[in-house]
Amino acid sequence: MLGVLVLLTGLIAVALLVPLPTVGEIREWSESMNGPTLLLSFFVVHTLVTLAPVPRTVFTLSAGVLFGSLTGIAVSVAATTVSAILAFLFLRAVGRDAVAAHLTHPTAKAIDLRLARRGWLAVGSLRLIAAAPFFVVNCCCAVSSVRFVPYTLATMVGILPGTIGVVLLGDALTGRADPALMVVSAVCIAVGIGGLLLEARLPEPAGSALDAVVDLPAHPTRSE
Repeated sequence: MLGVLVLLTGLIAVALLVPLPTVGEIREWSESMNGPTLLLSFFVVHTLVTLAPVPRTVFTLSAGVLFGSLTGIAVSVAATTVSAILAFLFLRAVGRDAVAAHLTHPTAKAIDLRLARRGWLAVGSLRLIAAAPFFVVNCCCAVSSVRFVPYTLATMVGILPGTIGVVLLGDALTGRADPALMVVSAVCIAVGIGGLLLEARLPEPAGSALDAVVDLPAHPTRSE
């Protein structure tokens, strides 16, 4: 505990004493980089780190700061989609029982309820809900019966409104945001809200598919 306190104190002291670059200076540094090295490195790090339960918002905001609106949106959507695909394929390969046995949190069951009967619509809607963590949705989709192609397409569509909004925010911090793209962001968010309202009006499934795995007794008795 003492070591953690010392580390935090040191970090705070560095943040207060060491001059940090402004957002505009960070953009200028990004633009001074030659070739696609920075963009490719960002894409790889974004893809791999978000395979773990790490919030992707920091990467989305950074994309707007570093690359601007159009490039930032493109690299964020591409990296998020590839990360979701890799997670889906890996967890499917590991096996439903092995993964689902760890999804005991009520949030996971609530997500699985929406996936049980509505497939791509549920995936797209869940991607729009800030309270539904990206990593948890990946896990639940992998252990559900959702097919790969609908999962991928719904993920790409579902992440667009939030991604566009956060990237535009990052770009706006540099003072170079295009007002026309703000309108695009507003339209995407409106479409996203419409999808959520449609999904919410549909009847809830009777039960979570995870119940069959996570609610089994730990030591079943043998029948005589």
